[in-house]
Amino acid sequence: QVQLVESGGGLVQAGGSLRLSCAASGSIFNINAMGWYRQAPGRQRDVVAVITSRGSTNYADSVKGRFTIFRDNAKNTVYLQMSSLKPEDTAVYYCNARTVLAGTLDAFDAWGQGTLVTVSS
Repeated sequence: QVQLVESGGGLVQAGGSLRLSCAASGSIFNINAMGWYRQAPGRQRDVVAVITSRGSTNYADSVKGRFTIFRDNAKNTVYLQMSSLKPEDTAVYYCNARTVLAGTLDAFDAWGQGTLVTVSS
């Protein structure tokens, strides 16, 4: 089993910054790509940013230049630094880890419980 625990969400004014963290724990053999997704009320869950185990990154167009994803492989932790936040960034943010458990061969997607980010205008 693997657990992803997110932290760092909250209420911030437009133009402000927040940093989200997501730590994975459990019987982990390897974590491949990690990423952040978000889901606003009444909308589907969309990808925000992803990072490979080697550090290559990709971002949704809506957050390019404002958000930065990075990870600490030794700690199995992924971060999302969010700057110049806008009201439309308001959503529940979920982390994702493509995980291989110890003693297994198959990778699967593990998800965190979500953390709410609210940006006021």
